[in-house]
Amino acid sequence: MSNLVKAMVNIHTALNQLGLAQYIQVSTPSSLAVLAVSYPPSAGIFRQELAGIMPEFLQFLASTKAPFWINAYPYFAYKDDPSGVALDYVLFNPNSGMVDPYTKLHYDNMLYAQVDAALFAIARMGFRGLEVRVSETGWPSRGDSNEFGATLENAAIYNKNLLRRQLGNEGTPMRPNMRLEVYLFALFNENLKPGPTSERNYGLFQPDESMTYNVGLTALSAASTSSASISLTSSATQEAKVGYQSLVYWMFVYLLAIELLVRRPF
Repeated sequence: MSNLVKAMVNIHTALNQLGLAQYIQVSTPSSLAVLAVSYPPSAGIFRQELAGIMPEFLQFLASTKAPFWINAYPYFAYKDDPSGVALDYVLFNPNSGMVDPYTKLHYDNMLYAQVDAALFAIARMGFRGLEVRVSETGWPSRGDSNEFGATLENAAIYNKNLLRRQLGNEGTPMRPNMRLEVYLFALFNENLKPGPTSERNYGLFQPDESMTYNVGLTALSAASTSSASISLTSSATQEAKVGYQSLVYWMFVYLLAIELLVRRPF
């Protein structure tokens, strides 16, 4: 951990020497566990044991204009406390939400609250201009008996609702005019992955390429004149379709890179 920022500086220096630094940003994803407090969002603060590295890390991101990436999974909050966390709130379904008692900002879903908690934690360290992006989020379609909420229905609802909000270019209550960039985990189920059943069932597709569930994407038939086209099952506009294609493309690129290069932090 102590060498993380040094490694990032070296990579950025190499990119700069190649004339690529303006095109490629250097950052690293963090688990939501880097926060000691995430509720309410305005109370967001980093864990004390990270006090030695976090200022240096954030300073690097600020100086290179790179984003802070966070892995945020509302599913885990619901799994750990299904009686205390409203399912509709974590699934982006219509609900009364919550109001931060200090900022008076209203949140109708947990993901945005988690992102804003990270923003507040960053601001507490003096870095108010950093952008926070979600490097991973998702919902398992299967789980063990003690993994509450890990169902096919909930996974489909979560991801469908999330993609609709991405198409709407939504920001969080703290930054409503800045689109929140989100990457979905995962494209395929990891059937050989150890651990709880849920860990093998985040994918939109099975290892044999069959669909786990439909999140609103339908591939056009082979007879289509545009082999790269992807359409929404809803009556979306052409502009939304283009945005959706871009989202799916970058989701695939990101997930492929994750599978090949890094293990997901918890």
